[in-house]
Amino acid sequence: MLFNSLAFLIFFPIVCIVYWLLPRTSWRNVFLLVASYYFYMNWEPIYALLILFSTVSTWFASNRIAKTDNRKHRKLWVTACLIANFGILAVFKYFNFITESVFSLLSIAGLRMEVPNFQILLPVGISFYTFQAIGYIIDVYRDKVKPAKALWKYALFVSFFPQLVAGPIERSSNLLPQFDEKHRFNTPMFIEGIKMMLFGYFMKLCIADNVSGYVDAVFNNMDFHNGTSLILATFFFTFQIFCDFGGYSLIAIGAAMCMGFRLMQNFRQPYLAVSPKNFWRRWHISLSSWFTEYVYIPLGGNRCSKGRRTFNTVATMLVSGLWHGANWTFVIWGAYHGVLVAICNIFPGKKNDEREARNRKFLSGLQKCISILVTFVLMSLGWVFFRANNVGDAFKAFKKMGTEHGMLYNGNGMPSILMGLMLIGILMVIEIYRERRGTRQLPEHLSTGRLITDIAYSATLIIVILLCGSFTGGQFIYFYYCPLKIF
Repeated sequence: MLFNSLAFLIFFPIVCIVYWLLPRTSWRNVFLLVASYYFYMNWEPIYALLILFSTVSTWFASNRIAKTDNRKHRKLWVTACLIANFGILAVFKYFNFITESVFSLLSIAGLRMEVPNFQILLPVGISFYTFQAIGYIIDVYRDKVKPAKALWKYALFVSFFPQLVAGPIERSSNLLPQFDEKHRFNTPMFIEGIKMMLFGYFMKLCIADNVSGYVDAVFNNMDFHNGTSLILATFFFTFQIFCDFGGYSLIAIGAAMCMGFRLMQNFRQPYLAVSPKNFWRRWHISLSSWFTEYVYIPLGGNRCSKGRRTFNTVATMLVSGLWHGANWTFVIWGAYHGVLVAICNIFPGKKNDEREARNRKFLSGLQKCISILVTFVLMSLGWVFFRANNVGDAFKAFKKMGTEHGMLYNGNGMPSILMGLMLIGILMVIEIYRERRGTRQLPEHLSTGRLITDIAYSATLIIVILLCGSFTGGQFIYFYYCPLKIF
């Protein structure tokens, strides 16, 4: 069930109404659990067994860890649980990638063998709920959180439908305690949730889905397009992936907020970052913080030599790249960002991170604009690897962008291109406004003036979505399975 489907537009209001009508917290939680599994099983019912296996295995192991002080036994349980969950990812997401890579190396060595390719359908959201479960078991092992005693409550934490298939990747310390709270209907919070969902739909339907046609036409037929068209396609993809995934996150956070739950922020004006390092503090925040806590810090983090710190950074970003997809393009994309962040660590300059830029104001307006522009260009170049069908296409794209220029491919016509550029411009104006405004607390009471403003804002978004949105039912980009192609 996609967020931008008619089925969800029917499903969510019903779930919301029933949830608030139920008088007891336990009844609400059980209902949400059933609704979440129904939501997930709309894609492929059989894969509900995978999320159930991940849930039961981590819940059982967490309780065994909590019941023993024997360090050896605790390590044994956490290791077994990690192997089981990573094993799921290895089979369903990376099996063909690993086999094709191995056989390609054997072919280079002169050993030509037929590559076994199994048609394994990648379960939607497997990386997200698996990482959420893994983070939980590690936190229990580190004694940061107490294990959930009730299996059904922990099952709801793993399968909570707003963030089930594409995040944010929640921490158990944040979300699990909220299932014990008696949520009371909060009008300001509910309206804010609706506003978030509408803006998420604006990003997805009006920007991401509108520019996706141009992006696909150029990148999927690269031999027929010049560098000028590839530059525009890269620019469009830079915003397509942000609006697609950022839009999903906003819909997820807003849907949860409508039911009284607070999920962590996942994007914070990423294209206003002043450095690659700053970008990763703003982009996919839940995943970045997950890799920092469970990969970067265990490798040694910052508590080591500069050389080892560089290795830790690049290694973490390599793993992050591979997490995004089973293709060498993602590995190179991760390595690219690892090198950029490592350079920022080696040559920090004037500590050009967000905190210093905002509090000490060492950057002038012009300097900051240049930093943002340079960072944006670097991020856009990286997205070429992310979008290209294979490594060969990625390097072909760079070559064409540097040498082959000519008439711009106009896709569905110049009006379509101009509308895409206009909507992107509107988005960036809003992003700049939000950056300058900062985070604001929700009011305890909704004033008449605030209510009128919220209604006008929501009505405007609905009109823009109806006029400019694409309703072809395009799936979210992070659901897309990229088959392995090396060259």
